[in-house]
Amino acid sequence: MDAIVTRKATLNDLPVLNDFLRQLVNAERPFDVTIKDDTVLYYDPRTFIESDNAELLVLDKDGTPVGCGYADIRQAKSYLKHEEYAYLGFMYVMPEYRGMGLNQQLIAALKQWTLSKGIREVRLDVYEENISAVKAYEKAGFKKLLSTMRCEIE
Repeated sequence: MDAIVTRKATLNDLPVLNDFLRQLVNAERPFDVTIKDDTVLYYDPRTFIESDNAELLVLDKDGTPVGCGYADIRQAKSYLKHEEYAYLGFMYVMPEYRGMGLNQQLIAALKQWTLSKGIREVRLDVYEENISAVKAYEKAGFKKLLSTMRCEIE
């Protein structure tokens, strides 16, 4: 198999990235009953491609994206030790390419970009019930920090 490389996303990747985003939302629906039933896109990938404070990367096999993820520099709460942090999101690998270490490859590249911006704090959100994702992030050095809880009242 040819190598799968990590590269910066371009505007030409938008149709595939939007499809990845729809697939990601659908994969997360079983973990979150509050996601609307209709078509939902969490954000516009174009904003990460065009931003100086974000890096959207794709995993590329022979010119075709097979996965993606972004790092977005954000301001930290005033009470935290760090002033800024990189938030990772849109972590997606096509099902047929999972289990090949590509998520780790992508996270490593996003961490390198984050370090190049002088930032050492990296955060992300993951559904606790998404055991395979939790394990992948723990393998990449992440530790659980906070659990969000909710209830619906009548």
